[in-house]
Amino acid sequence: MVVPASVANLGGGFDTLAVAVQLFLRVRIVDVREDGRTMLTVVRSTPAVRGRNAVERAFEALARRTGRKAPSVSVEVESDIPMAAGLGSSAAAAVAGLRVFEGVAEGPGVPEGVLLAVAASLEGHADNAAAALHGGLTSVVEREGRDPVALGWRWPEELRLVVATPAAGLATATARAALPEAVPRPDAVFNIQRVLSLVHALEARDYGRLREAVQDRLHQSARSALVPQLASVLALEDPEILGAFLSGAGPSVALIARRDFTRLEQLVKSVYDRAGCAVTVRTLGVHQGVDSVREKVAAAGPAPGRGAWGKTI
Repeated sequence: MVVPASVANLGGGFDTLAVAVQLFLRVRIVDVREDGRTMLTVVRSTPAVRGRNAVERAFEALARRTGRKAPSVSVEVESDIPMAAGLGSSAAAAVAGLRVFEGVAEGPGVPEGVLLAVAASLEGHADNAAAALHGGLTSVVEREGRDPVALGWRWPEELRLVVATPAAGLATATARAALPEAVPRPDAVFNIQRVLSLVHALEARDYGRLREAVQDRLHQSARSALVPQLASVLALEDPEILGAFLSGAGPSVALIARRDFTRLEQLVKSVYDRAGCAVTVRTLGVHQGVDSVREKVAAAGPAPGRGAWGKTI
């Protein structure tokens, strides 16, 4: 199974917007046991994860929510998504656990709203999980007493994200603790206007609007002291930078561009180099869609003669 990373918020779309990007977590099922326990065990994780793996927690959470039985499975996890980087690493792991359960459990596929609700219960918010589940650009609608809904759009193929990730990570809980409990009404209106402008600009290919459309007054300034060089990167002026914003809770910062990616990578890196800050800069395409994992699980089947799967789905 392959699950994408995600870049959330996109400026003003706090806890609402996210886009799936081509940086992946992979899960390989190595053993299946009909032991009546309905458990997932991560037998190897690269990189190593402290405590219980989110893949395990998500598998068990969905089993509880649905009440369905499933064989117990052992998996190996390999992730290219940096942790504590604002790129949805924990959401990708949770979605992987959900999809593994969906693939091996009895009964029909699990409704997407249930998958999103369980992911949100583990994450505390659903934006990254929606993009990891569906691919492309997504928007989350949370509903009191009901499962959340994800809306989706296809991201323009020509646009990529140049993402700078400082070496020092930032825990989401720490970044959230920096936010105020309430915001002024003009700031809330400002963000609503820009989120709608962003969706329109992407749909209409009106890229001249993007720089203004990814502006924010709700969370970026409150987190600036926690994110190395955030203000400097957001202030970069270059004709090929269509917009710039904090990726999720940070510390990654993302630029939207459609050409000249190598030069822009070097431009962004120079900001961190001058400050003596170690950074990795990547140009990432958008992961537009997610195939049915259930179909892939069925097609893979158990490895002959092993009683185990031995397949990457």
